[in-house]
Amino acid sequence: MMNNSHLLNIALAQISPVWLNKHKTIDKIKGYIAEAGDKGNDLVVFGEALLPGYPFWLGLTNGAEWNSKIQKEIHAHYIRNSVQIEAGDIDDICALAKDKNIAVYLGMIERAQNRGGHSLYCSLVYIDQLGEIKSVHRKLQPTYDERLTWSPGDGNGLQVHSLKGFTVGGLNCWENWMPLPRTALYGQGENLHVAVWPGSVRNTHDITRFMAKEGRSFVVSVSALMRKEDFPKDTPHLDLILENAPDVLTDGGSCIAGPDGEWIIEPIVNNEGLFTATIDLNRVFEERQNFDVCGHYSRPDVTKLTVNRERQSVVDFTD
Repeated sequence: MMNNSHLLNIALAQISPVWLNKHKTIDKIKGYIAEAGDKGNDLVVFGEALLPGYPFWLGLTNGAEWNSKIQKEIHAHYIRNSVQIEAGDIDDICALAKDKNIAVYLGMIERAQNRGGHSLYCSLVYIDQLGEIKSVHRKLQPTYDERLTWSPGDGNGLQVHSLKGFTVGGLNCWENWMPLPRTALYGQGENLHVAVWPGSVRNTHDITRFMAKEGRSFVVSVSALMRKEDFPKDTPHLDLILENAPDVLTDGGSCIAGPDGEWIIEPIVNNEGLFTATIDLNRVFEERQNFDVCGHYSRPDVTKLTVNRERQSVVDFTD
């Protein structure tokens, strides 16, 4: 007889941020963590860059214009509302995770102190059930116009974590299309993959099931929502942003696929809320019988991946 240690309760928090408002977005996130914990979930996942929001203005206001005062002012606003982990910006979230005995994957814009404190990184933070930050994965390669505001990260966050018998890891958005970062996680025994996105269903629908089939793992995709009415009135250059903004910028698409690639939760569109499922580790063991991408169905004598997990910094001090 197995006890319920092979079962994991997961909550997908598909919500909009209070866009580019760090403090109000943190309050909203805390409300969903509390709700997920009170409902008995072991893990709650939030979308990419949710805290404090995705840089939608870049595609709406000619973000590539050189030396633009408009772009500089919006970027400065973004910096002021980014997260400084070392300064304690998410201490309340960590304390709440501990209080509710729930692990958290949270997408955020990090202003990293060890890179000078002014550049921004799209980071995915894992907080365990004891409220401790166990990894901060900085997105390796910002996508397209994201490169105008986010810096490229490093391999330090390519880590996995034990959670009630599962081994969980995560990637940001289009990193999930990158075979080698996926392999770095598979090779550490990942069997629950967390893929976070800004939205939408066009991103999550195909790749979620593909990764589940490839890894013979559970894959949880969580996206944020963003609608025209979600832009706060105090946003710099709001009129210019809204002039070109569609009514719906991201429609969600959060979902869960099982180790056979079949849906556990089909993509959820245009619906804000907390969506839950219970997954069974035994399903992973069943599907690994015929394929294990970094195990019996691999040839490390022929192909092998080397990963540099050193946290990158321009300056090393010896005092």
